[in-house]
This record gives sequence, structure tokens and C-alpha cells, in this order.
Amino acid sequence: MKQSLAEFERAMARELSLDRHRRDSLRRTAEQRTRKRQVERRHKRGSVRFVLLVLTLILTAAIVTVVMFRTLYLLLG
Repeated sequence: MKQSLAEFERAMARELSLDRHRRDSLRRTAEQRTRKRQVERRHKRGSVRFVLLVLTLILTAAIVTVVMFRTLYLLLG
């Protein structure tokens, strides 16, 4: 009876240890996925902001060019 109780306790301790390791591994995996998603979102937002910046610069250049030529036309015309 004593031996089987000791074996049961060892098995229980082993099981608890394995369970702890599994939980830690799952937690680390979840944290890595979360970090990866955050980096992807940040990258996507950065790309969108860059495209908006480029479009704004192009639009500004086009508006300035049109206004400049109209002003020259009015001054010289």
C-alpha cells in the first residue's frame, strides 16, 4: 500500500510538472502570436500612412502647379 501511494504521489507530481510546462508553453505561444499581430498591424498602418503622405504631396504639387500657371496667365495676359 505504501509503495502504491508513493508511486501515485510521484505520478501526480510528474503530471503537475507536465501540466505546468504545457501551460507555460501555451502562454508563450499566445504572447508570441499577440506580438506578431501587433507588429503586422503597426506595419499595415505605417504603409497606409505612407501612401496617404505620398498622395498628399502629389496633390499639393499638382495644386501649386495649377495655381502658379493660372497666376502667370493672369499676370502676363
